[in-house]
Amino acid sequence: MGKIHAGATLTPSFRDFLPAWIARQPWYEGSGVLRPAGFFRFEDPAGQVGVETHLLRDDEAVWQVPLTYRPAALDGGALVTKAEHSVLGTRWIYDAVTDPVWIAAILDLVTTGGVADSAARTGFGPAEARGALVRPMPASVAIDLDRRIVPGGPPEDAAGVVTGSWHQDGSLRTGRLAVIRSEH
Repeated sequence: MGKIHAGATLTPSFRDFLPAWIARQPWYEGSGVLRPAGFFRFEDPAGQVGVETHLLRDDEAVWQVPLTYRPAALDGGALVTKAEHSVLGTRWIYDAVTDPVWIAAILDLVTTGGVADSAARTGFGPAEARGALVRPMPASVAIDLDRRIVPGGPPEDAAGVVTGSWHQDGSLRTGRLAVIRSEH
């Protein structure tokens, strides 16, 4: 996993670029006033790519925004912004659903029944993602990300599911984050 550099800064900061980017996305149907609800990370076996999911809430729902942080541009990736990290230098920040490192992390989480690492942030309780295999993994799969976190488990056609938990208003909340299906 990419090392976390305590005290490092990112310019522009998440508060500067993330809400505006989310508001422009076709999947976002919320109020536009987003507050952090939690964060979790996945490991990049090569240690080069930061992989983190932001859980954000508005008055309507909790939304998940998986991001990857790369030291160089990713061909074919959906760029969110380019930022300067005070320790690592320039980072290309991508919508993780277009990044092969995130895709591999999700599939590994499901096939191993793993748990993501909570990304501790001041003022937030721990958040996590947990994978579960429902039936044997097909040779070709699609990951259906629930950008708006929904209650419940896997649908009947799921090969695997990712569920999450986070703390909100003093209580533990849970929901479905993604479904792994056979790609037809």
